[in-house]
Amino acid sequence: MKSPSIDRPALVGRLRAAGCVYAEDEAELLLAATDDPVALAELTDRRVAGEPLEYVLGWAEFCGLRIGVDPGVFVPRGRTALLVEVAVELTGPAPAVVDLCCGSGAAAVALAHRLAPRWLAAADIDPVAVACARRNLAGLAAEVYEGDLFAPLPQRWRGRLDLVVANAPYVPTDAVALMPPEARLHEAPVALDGGPDGLAVLRRVGVEAATWLAPGGHLVVEAGETQVDALCAALHTAGLTPTVHHDEDREATAITARRPR
Repeated sequence: MKSPSIDRPALVGRLRAAGCVYAEDEAELLLAATDDPVALAELTDRRVAGEPLEYVLGWAEFCGLRIGVDPGVFVPRGRTALLVEVAVELTGPAPAVVDLCCGSGAAAVALAHRLAPRWLAAADIDPVAVACARRNLAGLAAEVYEGDLFAPLPQRWRGRLDLVVANAPYVPTDAVALMPPEARLHEAPVALDGGPDGLAVLRRVGVEAATWLAPGGHLVVEAGETQVDALCAALHTAGLTPTVHHDEDREATAITARRPR
């Protein structure tokens, strides 16, 4: 039996009717994913039903790399590229690097390609994210741990880390319900909810980083623009020296915090 042909205009129209703003681009990605009309129809049904495109495809683009993304795992955002770029600028040769709240491991993968770490690790409290990160970091001489922030890391690295990056959850609890449905209905709540003011996890990251960073080492985190003052105050209290970096085009804010020598 002859397979049904693929009607590209109809695919675009169906995606657009479902509310996909970039329907043409999404159609091209779906068409590139399979040339089987039956499989394409299944993928399209999932997307039209509201499933994030990255879950449908099984990957997301981040810093020019293709990062595998499993359902439920936090999808890498383009704005987080600022965190990676700032981290690379701050870091010297052969650094010891940790990616906390790593999700898919996207930041760790990008740093592995841009730096030459003497030790690279990632950690997340979500076992589904850990499994995803392990696949993405396979072959990159990285270790991936399951646990809360620094807790699962080998104690021998305490006070010896040159760089810690953390795209920790920073959405205030009451604001999670206001997020786009693709995020709040599909991504793990632990990857989104940052507590009453959004900074509950980031404050803990700062306090613990102060003892895990080597003198002169840097913590780099992402936050909302309205959270900058409160977070900088918390990092200063933790004994770190914060600096704010903002990218208007990407609507991204990264904060670096240096442990004094």
